Amino acid sequence: MKPMAHLGVGIGWRPEIADAVERLPGLDWVEVVAENVCLGHLPESLLRLRERGTRVVPHGVSLGLGGADRPDPAKLAALGERAVALGAPLVTEHIAFVRTSSPVLEAGHLLPVPRTRDALDVLCENVRIAQDSLPVPLALENIAALFSWPGEELTEAQFLTELVERTGVRLLIDVANLHTNRVNRGEDPAAVLDAIPLEALAYVHVAGGIERGGVWHDTHAHPVPPVVLDLLAALRSRVDPPGVLLERDDDFPAEAELAGELAAIRAVVTAGPAAVADRALAGSGPAAAEPRPDAEPDAAAERDAADEPRPVEESARTRVALGQAALLSALVAGTPVPEGFDRRRIRVQARALAAKRADVVARLAPELPEILGGPDPYREAFLSYAKGRPMTAGYRRDALDFAEDLLIRDLPADPVARRRLTAWWRDRTGARPPRRIVRWARALAGRAA
Repeated sequence: MKPMAHLGVGIGWRPEIADAVERLPGLDWVEVVAENVCLGHLPESLLRLRERGTRVVPHGVSLGLGGADRPDPAKLAALGERAVALGAPLVTEHIAFVRTSSPVLEAGHLLPVPRTRDALDVLCENVRIAQDSLPVPLALENIAALFSWPGEELTEAQFLTELVERTGVRLLIDVANLHTNRVNRGEDPAAVLDAIPLEALAYVHVAGGIERGGVWHDTHAHPVPPVVLDLLAALRSRVDPPGVLLERDDDFPAEAELAGELAAIRAVVTAGPAAVADRALAGSGPAAAEPRPDAEPDAAAERDAADEPRPVEESARTRVALGQAALLSALVAGTPVPEGFDRRRIRVQARALAAKRADVVARLAPELPEILGGPDPYREAFLSYAKGRPMTAGYRRDALDFAEDLLIRDLPADPVARRRLTAWWRDRTGARPPRRIVRWARALAGRAA
């Protein structure tokens, strides 16, 4: 595997902190959420960063390569176009599933795939399809999870290692997610770092979170805790990462605090071997003193893995599809929790998904909380709607469906607010809200199907 280009220390670019990002001292690169970049209308801030030599890497969140379906060609094309437009050296995505096609459901969130042979076979084939479609190399990120799948056949390290061996894909290791999975799933981050092929490392994510009721929530809205920096040191004691990136997605702090977090990350990355090893020992178990003897894959074996893919039986895709559909339906549509899952954790995840839907819709359509009388009435109304209406076509469609649902039920009660909501809905759909009888007919047709 060819060495990865050096990226350095970077930060996730977000519109809310665009000006601050441009002023951060010693910034080497930035990462952007691919789906939030509009081709032909790149933000001026990103253009200025590129002009001064700052690399930009698109980070996808919607491919769902761990899902049972093959990747959407349109989504792959869009990701590739963004890589070309940004002059990116690679693109990244997640080892996760985000939707099901039967029934049609959207999680609006990255959900863990079962670490089974079937799921690995499906993931590997999906990754190969993506690699063949993309104009630059692909790296995949380990995700944070609130729960585990029953009946798993592989450890996290075995799953990641075989994925790399069979596809040649690179890894984006999120050390904050390693900590999340230590708390939530009892997994040992040191064991993962000791066993995965770190020669495939593309770069590293660092982020903050918070623990509530024994569950770690990977919020990207809190400062990076010392325990996550300890895991970065543990990784650094094993390998010199090509790049390290700070993620912050919400509740953005002052510019000085962002700069301080980047400085703390840079201090770990540039520390001498003895200092890094001491911190790693204190935070996450023993570091590997020497590279693994099999760290460099045999070139012929790597070529064979690329040239002779293992075919995936459709029955494997079907089994993965059935399991993912049952789980996602329990999470977003209120169906029974499949056998073997931790029901309490699934309830926590379901509440988190509904809350995320409410938050994202409010950001995309800030007029809705205003029309409904403020954040609290909006949230109450949206969560009530979400209980019976799982998302099927993304957050923007969800906002329109929510408004339509209110109007069909003659809500909000205030006539002025209802007229404003009607105007808002019509402006975005160019249509008239269906009458209540039409909605009943739709519901009946859906039950019959």
